[in-house]
Amino acid sequence: MKLLRVGPVGAERPALLDQDGILRDLSGLITDVDGALLADDSVLSRVRDAAASGGLPVLDAEGLRIGAPVGRIGKIVGIGLNYFGHAAEIGAEPPAEPILFLKAADTVAGPDDTVLIPRGSVKTDWEAELGVVVGSTARYLSSAAEGLAHVGGYTLVNDVSEREFQIERGGTWDKGKNCETFTPLGPWLVTAEEVGDPQALDVKLWVNGELRQDGNTADQIFPVGEVVRYLSQFMTLYPGDVIVTGTPAGVAMGQPEPKPYLRAGDVVELEIEGLGRQRQEFKGA
Repeated sequence: MKLLRVGPVGAERPALLDQDGILRDLSGLITDVDGALLADDSVLSRVRDAAASGGLPVLDAEGLRIGAPVGRIGKIVGIGLNYFGHAAEIGAEPPAEPILFLKAADTVAGPDDTVLIPRGSVKTDWEAELGVVVGSTARYLSSAAEGLAHVGGYTLVNDVSEREFQIERGGTWDKGKNCETFTPLGPWLVTAEEVGDPQALDVKLWVNGELRQDGNTADQIFPVGEVVRYLSQFMTLYPGDVIVTGTPAGVAMGQPEPKPYLRAGDVVELEIEGLGRQRQEFKGA
């Protein structure tokens, strides 16, 4: 299923994109697309049955804002340097264990919302990423297969990053990862069974129409199942938590000087096959 949330910021309602590409209203069946939904197989089954019946009300998509596809996110966990190509382009050794950082839930924006370049920023960068949405509580998992079994679905993420804040200002990466609007999600949360193998997905990103990232999740150093297993050794993962699994080669930081960091007026578009497409205009904060 392709689940999403539509409407004004803070007043989104749940919806579904059916197999014919028709937007359907789920608000008469569920209150939100969130961890509670993903953790409840009986409710998910009712949603699937309603979708198959074709009886859900149709929504007029014209002019309707698409919000982030997951509501009430508890935490967002990022994985750094998780593609061999990205590590190579910035001259870094592939890490022996996953590199972790946290993003605040209030950095989340819709897939087509405006992204704000922070005041004083000179190195705002793009990162097209596969987002994993946890479907069941995970703690101390013993295998990558168990990790995959705890995935509820997948979504597209732009893990926007300010590289000077992240790398050159001391301390942790968090300063460069938690600026307002720095985590556009969506358009859809696609349930795990529809995605199939998460290690066989093309990831692409364009800046002002120029293709910048053209990778595949097969290049991940730590695949999705292993990432979930690993994280569960250090923190409890709850339904609705989001894991941002790293970016392929092609970020601004990896380009020759002068590096093409983002400026006000730039337009970024990104997509992962089967997970939809985003478009953001960047403006000054």
